[in-house]
Amino acid sequence: MVGALPFLFPLKAAAEGADPPASEAKPQNPWLDDYRQKVGFTYGAEATLQTNYVWRGLYCGGLSLQGSANVGYGGLYADMWWSLGATDYAFRAFQPEVDLSLGFRRWGLDVSVLYIHNFNRPFFDIHNYAPGQPGNCLEVRGRYTVSSKLPLSFLWATRVSARDGYIDSDGNLQRAFSSYIELSYTHRFANDISLYGAIGITPWRSMYTRFVGGATVCNIHLRCSRDWQVSEHCGLRLGGEMMLHPYYLAHKEESEAMFDYRQLGSPALNANIGFTVFLIK
Repeated sequence: MVGALPFLFPLKAAAEGADPPASEAKPQNPWLDDYRQKVGFTYGAEATLQTNYVWRGLYCGGLSLQGSANVGYGGLYADMWWSLGATDYAFRAFQPEVDLSLGFRRWGLDVSVLYIHNFNRPFFDIHNYAPGQPGNCLEVRGRYTVSSKLPLSFLWATRVSARDGYIDSDGNLQRAFSSYIELSYTHRFANDISLYGAIGITPWRSMYTRFVGGATVCNIHLRCSRDWQVSEHCGLRLGGEMMLHPYYLAHKEESEAMFDYRQLGSPALNANIGFTVFLIK
């Protein structure tokens, strides 16, 4: 009986839910241990007032009111984003926009389809148009993020339909399949302060360089923001960002010669300040 006691104690401990010995514990990767996603219904919404509409290094308009709403279950989600703002600082015209996306997010991978609707065209118009003409856009995206403990992210986005054309040397309209590759990292400090940095590249002739040139760095992005939690599901955010477009900086005359309907200017440096109210579950 006495000889059996050393074997009975571990069995009793396991029955009571005690932790197994360290030698028997399953090893965990400290960077990749948060891939599991809670299965259940989620939702979120936010509204932002910002001084400029800047996106992937491009100036898309002046003072804008923007918002989004999303729902999800497990890894599937649907998102709607909208923007209403002036096309320039003189408020000579306004350009409303609605973006709809459907995607799947799990294990650090986020794959989605994005439809960008321009209100100067019918909703289901997905024809190709040359620069200088309004049009809708259809884009496929894939993003991989290592984990929340190592928030290094890689994005590839390609326009596959609708407005994404340029005129070749023979005068024919060609589809560019404009693509954007981005490597980004977010560092979180104390007091809900975040610092985000990214480098964006276009691998060939695309809308990001006004359909001239080839592979180039088209965006260097730096953003700092501060969150305040108002309640369990509601918060406020104040942020500022700067975007440098190296191609426009190096080819100023060439980029200014290319006119685009939604991007009336080609500034090499864009800056923005935004105030956000957000709701999450």
